[in-house]
Amino acid sequence: MLGSFMSLKVEDVMVEDVVTVSADATVKEAVSIMNKQEIGCLIVIRREKAVGIVTERDMLARVLAKSCSPERTRVSEVMSAPLIVADPKMDLEEAARLMFKMKVKKLPVVSNGKLIGLITLTDLARFQPQIIKLLKKIYGVEQAPKRMQKVVGYYVV
Repeated sequence: MLGSFMSLKVEDVMVEDVVTVSADATVKEAVSIMNKQEIGCLIVIRREKAVGIVTERDMLARVLAKSCSPERTRVSEVMSAPLIVADPKMDLEEAARLMFKMKVKKLPVVSNGKLIGLITLTDLARFQPQIIKLLKKIYGVEQAPKRMQKVVGYYVV
């Protein structure tokens, strides 16, 4: 059973079934995985270690906008790295603050160097009403980065 809001941790909300892609995969292969899984990001793995994240936004900005070949461009060339990660025992408020500070909407969850989950701003926003209050509190102090405004505007404000 989940604890009270004040004791909620990242591990209480994170998704454990994280989809990954090899750093050596092509962008076309990564897009195929994302489409098949109906997801917006993949955690990039090299030698069994999470080394980056590739998102729909990365594909638009770093592949399509630059007219790169999806068949020849490697995920490692367009991924965001280094990874900004959360610890499973981190308080949700701390995770939300980290997302705002680092201007990211997704935090891979790592324990003892191993990828064990993923938590997103959307997960936080829709989890329960108390988190909405928390996000409103943070949003009142720190302006949401442009790419976070859609989620914050829809779920929070």
